[in-house]
Amino acid sequence: MAIRHKNYIPDNIEVRGAKANNLKDLNVDIPLNSFVAITGVSGSGKSSLAMDTIYSEGARKYLNALSTYTRRRITQMGRSNVENIKNLPSTIALRQRPTVPGVRSTVGTMTESLNVLRLMFSRLASVVCPNGHRIDPTLKISQAMDLPGTDDNMGVITCPVCQAKFMAFGAEDFAFNSTGACPTCQGTGFLKSIELDKIIPDKTLTLAQGAVRSWRLPGRSLQIEVVQQLGVRINVPFKDLTDKEKEIVVHGKGVKREVIIPTSTGKSFKLNALYENAYDAVKHSLASTKNENTLTRLGRFYSIKECPNCQGSRFDPKLFTNELVGKNIAQVCQLSINQLQSFCQEILNWLPNDMQKLGKNLTNELLELLQPIDDLGLNYLTLTRAGNTLSTGELQRIQLARTIRNQMTGVLYVLDEPSVGLHPANVTGLIKILRQLVQLGNSLIVVDHDTSIISAADYVIEIGPSSGDDGGQVISHGSVDEIKKNNNSVIKPFLTGEAEIIKHKQLTPFKKGEIDIEVGDRFNIHNMKARFSKESLNVVSGMSGSGKTTLIFGSLIPSLEAEFNKEPLPNYVKSINDGGIKNVITVNSTPIGKNVRSTVATYTKILDKVRKLFAATDQAKEKKYTASYFSYNNKQGACPNCGGTGVITLDIQYLPDIVETCPVCNGDRFKKEILNITWHGKNIAEILNMSIDSAATFFKDESNIESVINTLSEIGLSYLKLGESTPTLSGGEAQRLKLVTYIKRSQKNQLFVFDEPSVGLHPKDVSVLITVLNKLINNHATVIVIEHDLDIISNADYINDLGPEGGINGGKIVASGTPKEICSKNDSITGTYLKKHLQQFNVE
Repeated sequence: MAIRHKNYIPDNIEVRGAKANNLKDLNVDIPLNSFVAITGVSGSGKSSLAMDTIYSEGARKYLNALSTYTRRRITQMGRSNVENIKNLPSTIALRQRPTVPGVRSTVGTMTESLNVLRLMFSRLASVVCPNGHRIDPTLKISQAMDLPGTDDNMGVITCPVCQAKFMAFGAEDFAFNSTGACPTCQGTGFLKSIELDKIIPDKTLTLAQGAVRSWRLPGRSLQIEVVQQLGVRINVPFKDLTDKEKEIVVHGKGVKREVIIPTSTGKSFKLNALYENAYDAVKHSLASTKNENTLTRLGRFYSIKECPNCQGSRFDPKLFTNELVGKNIAQVCQLSINQLQSFCQEILNWLPNDMQKLGKNLTNELLELLQPIDDLGLNYLTLTRAGNTLSTGELQRIQLARTIRNQMTGVLYVLDEPSVGLHPANVTGLIKILRQLVQLGNSLIVVDHDTSIISAADYVIEIGPSSGDDGGQVISHGSVDEIKKNNNSVIKPFLTGEAEIIKHKQLTPFKKGEIDIEVGDRFNIHNMKARFSKESLNVVSGMSGSGKTTLIFGSLIPSLEAEFNKEPLPNYVKSINDGGIKNVITVNSTPIGKNVRSTVATYTKILDKVRKLFAATDQAKEKKYTASYFSYNNKQGACPNCGGTGVITLDIQYLPDIVETCPVCNGDRFKKEILNITWHGKNIAEILNMSIDSAATFFKDESNIESVINTLSEIGLSYLKLGESTPTLSGGEAQRLKLVTYIKRSQKNQLFVFDEPSVGLHPKDVSVLITVLNKLINNHATVIVIEHDLDIISNADYINDLGPEGGINGGKIVASGTPKEICSKNDSITGTYLKKHLQQFNVE
């Protein structure tokens, strides 16, 4: 008789002694095979638990199972700061904000669908021989591609009509990032050309008055003197110059001429200067600079046009002879994902019987790639759509689709704010996908603030109670119903509808003026007129891909900047009324700074002021230490061992790099002799370790420092440390920090544009954000916010709601007006969700 063993099957991930960042020796059990939501205010430690502890340790343990050879070629995770984690499955993570793709990425390359299409066009297509005879699809083509033997024979087929032998196009030939690139645009689909109207926008100006804008670029200040030496009149309007003079200005040869340069002392000297015509000044500047600001300035002189050779498809036109059901690869890539799914069946109906098996294998492979994208509501996208034109929500869902399409089981998925960039209607579809992951036998941890996602979870863990040093603890856990009854919970009132969400007293739209724009044809926008109320809170809402970014960042801002610079409007903008706006400030959630050297203190210039205080002490004067000695970015003050970073990185070959606190300065960044200097009893490292809250008291008698610190507190960042690395801040924290210099000053005729400022923000933090926006509006600023968050939309003075859906089904203003007016519009999907939201919180 066989003995039956009782196998123990764990039902929880057991985390013990988690200390990453601000986690306070945290112990928590996380249910397996469940949908678990982790929430908490910004900076409370949610991501520290989910990403820096659970995912980091899961990924590390999995990679340790691989060979040394393999591990050396994979970017590895360091060991988590945790005592122990038991019952941890293999772990996959999706980060909060996907990296914006490069210019060569498309939906086809990002989803890998184009790889399958390339195979289909090389194996299944109808081809044309050199003499123009079209050959129907045949297995012989596929067999020729896989012919054993020498590479010389591979891909060679014989025309059945004229017997001509020729090379058929292989899969690699259809790669526009390789051999299949259009020779004119090199596979980018567009051409950049310098526009004379952008170099010389106002032809009534003289050369001496600055008619040639490219001569205002760095290093081009002598060109007016040189062109005068070439016989061109510089005090005559450009439009009145002779054709010969204009030719010299625009296309003149690069010759040297002697010019006389006056000095500040009244003397002068002679200099042989090289002439650069108006076009060359731009070209040579572009070739010689890497400065981001200069590159931005140079971009204003160029226009981007569709490549005339490939019509923007990126492919070499010679490839278009290969066809599937009468369509070439460029035409197939222009189909929407929805249309492409139907096209797969057309291919099978078109193929001969002996190719059905091969055809089914390839079409099924393509359909498997497309299905999760369709399920996530992206069936309107085309494979040719440029990756850098996608919204954050679209990028996030493509990333999610790539992850889930294999339908694995027994995996722990850790998702960091998957609701980023998603309209409430898209969140509903996202929740269905998340539940499917669990139904497949996986475990799911979702870090999010979206109350609909939290409400859909099987189990909720709330970290808090506050941010920074005041966070890092589990303040509530259990089912959603249990959280709703827990008085320690910060999220509770936002789940029950008890919170007060209206923080902005609604203003009458257009009372202080308006901004108007009319856009012709741009992506999915066709003949759109939009209005924005001055000195008010404007919200642009709508489904992902509905045209919000195209309207604001692609049309409104470039048009306003063209007005400011007296340049022509973008050719797709019909008209603009700037309403008297003099400047545009864009505030997005991209990280501040690129490395640990950028801190809150350096970004806000607080450190510059503090360094001067230290340099003014008797100790510093005695040692002749100037302010530069109190900077960890200068060799006079930086620790020589770590160079002022406070950490050292150890390369240990096949194991992940180890980042250690510098043993010489113990993470303080400075030389020991610098730390011996104190101001009011503290050295500079101790001051950088202070929170904003503590610094407010410490610097109460230093008005120029105190004012900045008070502003940081007012915008809800009092928990941050002065020495906190800015690249590690959440998106919401980064946005608010960028506003520090604007809060106290009058902002009349200034336009502030925010791109989804609710990213990374708890509903409680959204209330703080709305208070910050109020401060700007009270200072007479005009604010435009692109947003999906219903709390922010509820506080708007005026809303432009785009839709009705995304892609080709979007691009229209389906509703405009106050929040109450939007709720009454039947065509507005946003209005449907907004109405329910206002009712839940008893807002009349």
